[in-house]
Amino acid sequence: MIFGEIETGDAEGAILAHSIRAGTLSFRKGRKLSPADVAGLQAAGIERIVAIRLEPGDVPEDESAAVLARALAGPGLSVAEPFTGRANLYAEADGILVYDRERLDRINLLDEALTVATLAPFETVAARQMIATVKVIPFAAPRTSLDRAAALAREGGPLLALHPFLHHRAALIATRLPATKESVLDKTREILAARLGSMGSEIAKEYRVPHEAQAVAGAVRDALAEGFSPVLVFGASAITDRRDVVPAGIVAAGGEILHFGMPVDPGNLMLLGRHGTTPVLGLPGCARSPKLNGFDWVLARLLAGLTVTREDVMRMGAGGLLKEIATRPQPREGRREDAPPKPFAPRIAALVLAAGRSSRMGATNKLTAEIEGQPMVARAVDAALASDASPVVVVTGHEDNAVRAVLAGRKIEIVHNPDYAEGLSTSLRAGVQALPDDVDAIFVCLGDMPDITPTHLNRLAAAFDPEEGRTICVPTFSGKRGNPVLWGAQYMAEMRDLKGDVGAKHLIGEHEDAVCEVPMPDEGIFRDIDTPDDLKWRNDHLSRK
Repeated sequence: MIFGEIETGDAEGAILAHSIRAGTLSFRKGRKLSPADVAGLQAAGIERIVAIRLEPGDVPEDESAAVLARALAGPGLSVAEPFTGRANLYAEADGILVYDRERLDRINLLDEALTVATLAPFETVAARQMIATVKVIPFAAPRTSLDRAAALAREGGPLLALHPFLHHRAALIATRLPATKESVLDKTREILAARLGSMGSEIAKEYRVPHEAQAVAGAVRDALAEGFSPVLVFGASAITDRRDVVPAGIVAAGGEILHFGMPVDPGNLMLLGRHGTTPVLGLPGCARSPKLNGFDWVLARLLAGLTVTREDVMRMGAGGLLKEIATRPQPREGRREDAPPKPFAPRIAALVLAAGRSSRMGATNKLTAEIEGQPMVARAVDAALASDASPVVVVTGHEDNAVRAVLAGRKIEIVHNPDYAEGLSTSLRAGVQALPDDVDAIFVCLGDMPDITPTHLNRLAAAFDPEEGRTICVPTFSGKRGNPVLWGAQYMAEMRDLKGDVGAKHLIGEHEDAVCEVPMPDEGIFRDIDTPDDLKWRNDHLSRK
């Protein structure tokens, strides 16, 4: 990779190392300069720039990030489209993140160009939560290093995997002393039920017995006979030794004690036992509190179908100080105001505008006209459905019934715009008003663009990053802007105020500082069908058959 200052006239194909602003011209770093870009720079009086040229053996940053991320991703994980050398990995369900720390270190030690950052091993994660990110530090990575990193990521199976929570029907055995209040036992069950419920499991049955070894043994046998797993034993008095009442009861029932105690605080006095293949746990007193403790770590692994050994418990000391401190949130009691939010994949909705009168097409409604044997609007909607967008909302107007008929059976929401004759703004407004309140951004798609693909949409989604100021993402090809555009949710209020036969395009100019141009692989972002000649040319020249 060659880095340095070059003459602007010689910069075609080079990659900008730093952003440039000059008058109305605004190019961000990482932009591959087209002939039009070079002309614009020269017109702005910029004679020299700092840029990068790739050499043989260099793999561009986005390609490098995608290759490594896909090699890392195992079951239960999805990889977002790369952007600016970053590819994020997301959990597809609630569960536990599992990976080999030593192998991860080996990848990060290979080359300074390649980095992989993850959550902690065995972290409890939620669906759509970001669990890892691959970042290529410069604008390319050496092919040799990338190949070695990808091979390491796949060695013995993908490095990163999600173990989703499974539904378990657990038994709770609570012992009591003469002074034990039933209200305390009721509260304990309530808190434990909430713990299990947050991970997709339940307390199927509770046994309340005297605080005696034989009573515990009898309850354990009954729970096992009914097929409950895991079996959770909460003693009226804390366990102080392997021979105390709770462990003695587990052993008397035919079980074994694998380990007593753990290097996690709170949670030191947890007991790990087993009867056959069924985990039997003696709970520490802190499990009566909803605050995070060592029992949570063990329980989460068990509910995700993982085996927990005594060695696993003994290795939990690193990061095991869970005492309440200023920077540690208590997730079950609500996030602290000073705690950073967890990074989740943004929820991006898709609006497919399909209400127009199709006046230039003549007697045919272009939206129901066939492209390669499929109605045009169906192609646009199917692209949105196959992307990461959710929900997909289609706005109809002209020939509403005909458009609905060709979209039948699809998992979409259809909103009719009775004011479609007043212009595009009414359809945009109707669609925006139908969206749920919790969307982070929206694709504004046009029903007459049959060559938009999920890749186009997912690349826009990968570029969206409010923290980096990228809240309007515009597709480009050879430096020219096209459609669809991704808009951050903050612009929806302005969209609702639009009037007449205009879309949101002018808002791009009003918020140019928030615009991010996203290069696309083809010209599909320009191709709309308005006339019979457009339709004939498309079917004659671009058939995918």
